[in-house]
Amino acid sequence: MNRYIFALSFLLLFTITQAQEKKRARDYGIEIGVMSTGSLNAITDVPGVKVGHQTLTKGDNIRTGVTAILPHSGNIFQNKVPAAIYIGNGFGKLAGISQVQELGNLETPIILTNTLSVPMGIQGTVKYTLALKGNENVQSVNAVVGETNDGYLNDIRGMHISESDVITAIQNAKSGIVPEGNIGAGTGTVAFGFKGGIGTSSRKLPESLGGYTIGVLVQTNFGGVLTINGAPVGKELEQYPFSSAIKKSDGSCMIVVLTDAPLDSRQLERVAKRAMMGLAKTGGIASNGSGDYVIAASTAESIRIPYQTREKLDSGDVLRNDNISSIFMATIEATEEAIINSLLMAETSKGRENHVIQKLPMEKVLPILNKYGVIK
Repeated sequence: MNRYIFALSFLLLFTITQAQEKKRARDYGIEIGVMSTGSLNAITDVPGVKVGHQTLTKGDNIRTGVTAILPHSGNIFQNKVPAAIYIGNGFGKLAGISQVQELGNLETPIILTNTLSVPMGIQGTVKYTLALKGNENVQSVNAVVGETNDGYLNDIRGMHISESDVITAIQNAKSGIVPEGNIGAGTGTVAFGFKGGIGTSSRKLPESLGGYTIGVLVQTNFGGVLTINGAPVGKELEQYPFSSAIKKSDGSCMIVVLTDAPLDSRQLERVAKRAMMGLAKTGGIASNGSGDYVIAASTAESIRIPYQTREKLDSGDVLRNDNISSIFMATIEATEEAIINSLLMAETSKGRENHVIQKLPMEKVLPILNKYGVIK
């Protein structure tokens, strides 16, 4: 009898645990787009890419962090990567944008954090870069640091992020599975009125289209009318902007797109523009108070840009424009799925002034997805 009770209790506990387990879009049968994902369905499917987080959750008020994305594991300053930045809506504090636009390359890890911690993001990234072997004589570093405002849940005015937090996030960076949801720079974010966070996805092109991988990572903190693979979830839940005078949609979304396709900065800006199409497919509206930025870079070794060289001409071939449309499509799909993953992997959070943001209520969402044929 006792063994029966124990077995029943174990089964009940297992069932509850399974029910509470966080799941990504494809775990629910939500297949966004038509292209194949990479093996991890993450930005780290792009060879050499690493992601690191540093999460700060302290007391009742601190809900913030740092996320670092490394396009390759070498000395990025000495071997820069072609890059571009596209502004969907410019209500934000993206550091380092002008040099990327002017020179068309990236020379540091990409850092994501909260709005008032961008200066610490710069200082931490610069200190990390100056300390690397080979950079002993470097006197100028263009750190690229993006942000969203997590001040609803986080004591953002306390400016709790330190230089060491930024360096730790970079040093923690690794390949493989990328933790999502309430982690790193996504710890205190809110999206579509629900808990947002970090999300990622990837697409792998067939060999006939070059076999390239396109990976996307997002930090979601924006509003709109949530749409999941075409299903009007926000409308059905009656959770959307302007349904009353107090419901707004301000916020921001940082989008990082990396690919091993050999693309130059001009082509990467074209790719970056397509990421905003992916954001739009989720119901985002790029509101007046939203800082929506896309940072795109190519990790292809053949077109990296050495800091010092005797050569007077850049080397390496890039794709013809006629062969880039599949990368556009992959970027749109991966961005849309990364945003949805950020919501699905997030958890209910309580923070500053007892503010509470609920996770996406899947017990209500799944019937809606079923109703519209997204899942069966």
